[in-house]
Amino acid sequence: MHLLVRIAMIASLLAAAACWWMKDELPDAKKLHQDLFTEPKQVRVNRPAMDATVNGVNYRIQPRYSYDMRALVVSLHDSDTWWDYAHKAWSDYVNVVDLCVVWGENAQSGIYRHINFSNDQWTCSFSTKSRETWDAFDMTGASNNHMVTDDPAVAKQLRSVRIGDQVRVQGFLVDYTVYKDGKPAGTRISSEVRTDTGNGACEVLYIESFEVIGSAGRGWRLGLKIALAIFALSVIAWMFLPVKFND
Repeated sequence: MHLLVRIAMIASLLAAAACWWMKDELPDAKKLHQDLFTEPKQVRVNRPAMDATVNGVNYRIQPRYSYDMRALVVSLHDSDTWWDYAHKAWSDYVNVVDLCVVWGENAQSGIYRHINFSNDQWTCSFSTKSRETWDAFDMTGASNNHMVTDDPAVAKQLRSVRIGDQVRVQGFLVDYTVYKDGKPAGTRISSEVRTDTGNGACEVLYIESFEVIGSAGRGWRLGLKIALAIFALSVIAWMFLPVKFND
């Protein structure tokens, strides 16, 4: 019994390490929905501003374009994470997460698998040591999306997104103003083109509809939970095993 528990402990720990390493692996282009090979659909709209309140802070949200995007999440940032001081300092609770995504030729070619992506509190950065890869990467086929919602259910859904997920987002490109003590305290302006920054555009996107249409790492994340549960059970079992004395 001691041997079996020891094997379970070691095997589950190794499995957990492997699953953790693979959980954010980007899928091969062949596994992507063909919908991701198209460009986002953007149409100018004439709609009145919307008032919203999140965590007691008031916002005014001005839609400018309707937006329909299918894309692969290659990096992300949760504004509620402990080290994000900027959103808290600005009382920005309506920007729930940032999703850095690729689509179009970048998705179809699989070039994203050779690019390093990372998010900070506001931006997504792209890098590679290969000049050939950099030249092949279409900067207009990637963007960092500031996902805005005042709906707690949508916010929860957004925070469940993981790297490698394929998503469809429908909503509006918006500008929004934060109000403090009834006065404007700052406004964020959405990009309306994908050619305006060196590291991809930054869309401010108010969410009306959101869904995950594919997930590369779901199996690995489930495997990680199972492996950790087996490891915990094996540790508990070891604690209750009778002491083994050597003759």
